[in-house]
Amino acid sequence: MPRSKKIFMILAIIFLIIMLYLGIDIASKTTFPGSKPNLKERISPSNK
Repeated sequence: MPRSKKIFMILAIIFLIIMLYLGIDIASKTTFPGSKPNLKERISPSNK
């Protein structure tokens, strides 16, 4: 395998690892929108 192809493969693998890490990091800090019940009641103040 030529030297330039090896360098490209190494950089591609590093890039994919970084993207995977960022995706997992962002996903762990957010919640699924369907898991938030009664969104309208939370936004508007209740009339009590």
